[in-house]
Amino acid sequence: MSVLDGILEGVREDLAARQERVPLAELRARVADAAPPRDPMPAFRAPGVSIIAEVKRRSPSKGALADIPEPARLAGEYAAGGASAISVLTEGRRFGGSLEDLAAVRAAVDVPILRKDFIVTPYQLWEARAYGADLALLMVVSLDDGLLAELLGLATELGLTALVEVHTGEELERAARVGAELIGVNARDLTTLEVDRSVFAELAPRIPAGAVKVAESGVAGPRDVAEYHAWGADVVLVGEALVRSGDPRTSVRDFLATANANANTNSPA
Repeated sequence: MSVLDGILEGVREDLAARQERVPLAELRARVADAAPPRDPMPAFRAPGVSIIAEVKRRSPSKGALADIPEPARLAGEYAAGGASAISVLTEGRRFGGSLEDLAAVRAAVDVPILRKDFIVTPYQLWEARAYGADLALLMVVSLDDGLLAELLGLATELGLTALVEVHTGEELERAARVGAELIGVNARDLTTLEVDRSVFAELAPRIPAGAVKVAESGVAGPRDVAEYHAWGADVVLVGEALVRSGDPRTSVRDFLATANANANTNSPA
């Protein structure tokens, strides 16, 4: 069993328990009363690089990362630093997140929010909207073609922007076939947890024209964000480096300033 298989097994067990507690009809009613979702794409398509800053307590690869008693406060610091969106881990067993974290962040910031989880059923997309998400992560590696298309279609119906994540060329082809417009390349292989940042450099030129390119994982500091941007990233998702920084507001500003300054320096006159 791969690392991903083990994670998905726990995700499905926890999902079954939530479905027993909260019927789909209840989620639908909450979504009907919810405010319209925010559209992250204009910011992601704007000149320069954008940052998705992540609320992340721990990970399978690194263990405990940061004590985050108030995710809303951390999200507020990210937004004040210039993050274009906030990613909130909602998986509990391996990442220490929850849907309550998502709701708390939604109440605290006005920027778009990504539900970062292992989404394998339509129920989880209804959850995402019910708890205030504007974006949802769809990982190609954990979905067959039929389910990927179904979930992408439902996300669109709900007003959610789908961040469709890939790690290989074959996964990228599958994402392109279903018409993904926001494509993330994860430098981390979720079956082994190994990180290779060059995966983004390899796949970015193959992302369809018009799609927004997101670089995920492998960021230790501003230079890594700048390098991803130089390789074609419109957006960089950053978690560990920010939660461990001690000053998330300034760190987001530094990441943006370094990447955009390098881009301006290297642009033709």
